[in-house]
Amino acid sequence: MPVLSCRLLAAVALLAGLAAAAGGARAETYQTCTGFIDSIPATITTQGVWCLRKDLSTAMTSGTAITIATNNVTIDCNDFKIGGLAAGTASLTHGITAGERSNAVVRHCNVRGFMYGIHLRGYGHLVEDNRFDNNLVQGIHVEGHDSIVRRNRVLDTGGYPASNRSYGIFATGDVVDNIVSGVYALGTSPLVRGIYLLGSMATARGNRVRDLSASAGSSAVGLLVEGVGNAIVDNQVSVNSGHEGTGISAGGVTGSACTGNFVYGFATGILNCRDGGGNTVL
Repeated sequence: MPVLSCRLLAAVALLAGLAAAAGGARAETYQTCTGFIDSIPATITTQGVWCLRKDLSTAMTSGTAITIATNNVTIDCNDFKIGGLAAGTASLTHGITAGERSNAVVRHCNVRGFMYGIHLRGYGHLVEDNRFDNNLVQGIHVEGHDSIVRRNRVLDTGGYPASNRSYGIFATGDVVDNIVSGVYALGTSPLVRGIYLLGSMATARGNRVRDLSASAGSSAVGLLVEGVGNAIVDNQVSVNSGHEGTGISAGGVTGSACTGNFVYGFATGILNCRDGGGNTVL
């Protein structure tokens, strides 16, 4: 075969391969899936990797869209959506839940419009690389030691009419490299938390928290850590200048250290945190 023809065939094969890769990027994990979640509500009772292969939505006003009912379950949404906006702002529905389970993993999901985007209890959970937006009370809620919440985007959390509290992320494990933007609450004396880390010997590192809604009489904290032995490292917490509330707080104890954090625009920059050096408060 002539050299030119060989090169032409090779180029065509390469372009075809690239096109296939681009078209199948969303489904690259399908071969590892135990099964698929094609409608909601759904309850997972078998261990393994459960995947989405299309956007899903519901208008139900209570219950849970996806319930993890056994240990060692991974939900991989392949960047598809689990939507609950149709239920309205008084919805009691949760997006993804696990009650007293272990080793749940939730990744690559876009969860929006629920009372709680995700609510996990137990231990050893991992919530990574997701987008949670327009959830009404909390974007991410993870209770359980040895859990990790990392590389998530939590956007526009709040607006539930029957609650004056709203948290972007609530966790009892490590909280790393998340973006929390836009947390607000309604009612009298609203209580707003960008990230609330409850526990000991955990890390809040590399998170970016911004655009909390706080007014006179409110209690707003960008990053609140309660417990001892926690490391609060390299976080950026900022709002418009002159904002009420506290940028970073170690609760009522001084057993946690703050190192290399940037805080801008809060009435109180850093509270009750041992100074590990390198912090900037403006």
